[in-house]
Amino acid sequence: MNDALHDLTTLRDALRAFAAARDWRRYHTPKNLAMALIVEAAELVEHFQWATPEESLKPSPEKLAEIRDEVADTLIYLVELADALDIDPIAAARAKIAKNALKYPVA
Repeated sequence: MNDALHDLTTLRDALRAFAAARDWRRYHTPKNLAMALIVEAAELVEHFQWATPEESLKPSPEKLAEIRDEVADTLIYLVELADALDIDPIAAARAKIAKNALKYPVA
């Protein structure tokens, strides 16, 4: 992929093309994507297991590279899941922030 992947729409389109070229779209059902997402999220969490809060804020460069890969994997599956269900993740996040603002008003 290229450096022009700077927004979710471009990322989504690149992921569509990547999966289509490998004939993977048939496997990208919401069920499968949600399961893959949680597996990748668990792999992300594994990097912080047993770390102190301070250690989690300052991972080594090698550990940070591994964390970056897991963040990417998690984001990729989340974008693909949203795409499969025709959800705009940015609009969904904005709507959720608005709901949370009502639920948790500033005191």
